Amino acid sequence: MRDTRRTRRLLAIALVAALALIAIDYQYGSSSVITTLRKTAGTVLGGAERAIASVTKPVGRFFGAGASGTGNASQAAMQQQLIRMRAELSAATLDQSQYRELSRLLQLAGRGGYRVMPASVIAFGQGYQQTLTLDVGRADGIKPQQTVVDGNGLVGQVLSVSGRTCTVLVASDARSVVGVRLAPGGQIGWVTGQGRGNAGGALLTLQVLDRTALKVGTQLVTAASVRDRPFVPGVPVGEIVSVLNKAGALTGQALVRPFAQFTRLDVVGIVVSPPRLDPRFSVLPPPPPRPAPSSVRSGGAGSGRGRAAQPSPSASGSVSPRPGQAAAGQPGPRHR
Repeated sequence: MRDTRRTRRLLAIALVAALALIAIDYQYGSSSVITTLRKTAGTVLGGAERAIASVTKPVGRFFGAGASGTGNASQAAMQQQLIRMRAELSAATLDQSQYRELSRLLQLAGRGGYRVMPASVIAFGQGYQQTLTLDVGRADGIKPQQTVVDGNGLVGQVLSVSGRTCTVLVASDARSVVGVRLAPGGQIGWVTGQGRGNAGGALLTLQVLDRTALKVGTQLVTAASVRDRPFVPGVPVGEIVSVLNKAGALTGQALVRPFAQFTRLDVVGIVVSPPRLDPRFSVLPPPPPRPAPSSVRSGGAGSGRGRAAQPSPSASGSVSPRPGQAAAGQPGPRHR
């Protein structure tokens, strides 16, 4: 018990002394005595602190380094896992329609001999400008005046490039002018966009010097630009849907429906390397099949050789051939 009382007494004396020193320091902050006592205490206590630090720092460094190394390894593992998760998420968000678009894009590039950089549309232009913003840029090797395509055909050209994105001028914009060739004769012309404000903005306007070459159903491809910029040759552009020849006009005009659907673009490709040879018309899709000829009407004139041999099923009750009267070399009608 005497040790406890003595300890309490020493603590009380130390507390009173500390309070007294604080009061004196506050009142006589510039006193030489207080300054000397402060320096002496700093020297003694500072040496003790340095001695303790010299012993504890190596131990702290050892355990700290171990903890830091473990933390760095754990952080690196977490980053790798995060990268894998992001890749899986990207693959999951790439739905089936995007896979089909990418597949068509690669098929078109393969047929034409183009080397393309796939990209995704992240924004559409506002107002009357018909532009796209893609998620690739200068860091990916993209440059202005490069051809942009999708799995169906021409989309436009690169207008401007930033570090990670680029802006594309769509072929339907009123400022766009594309040199084209008509299949299969190869007549040269050019198409211009009608702009967003025009009611027929989904169509392109074609002008050619040879008006006789304009026929509904004729398909168009891009003509090669100087050094293949802004357009590489052979990219499918569209199909003529209406001829607008006017009397006295110096050039023939027509309306063209583009192969690419400019309002539904998602996955596109930027041609970063042109083909070694002009693909001409080899990249064009097959033309739609022609409608089958109409059947012979009941009681109509019809063709001479099939008039009696193949009557119309709807006219089976009117005039039917007698057995043995079918045309030579042709089987008689099958009974159903």
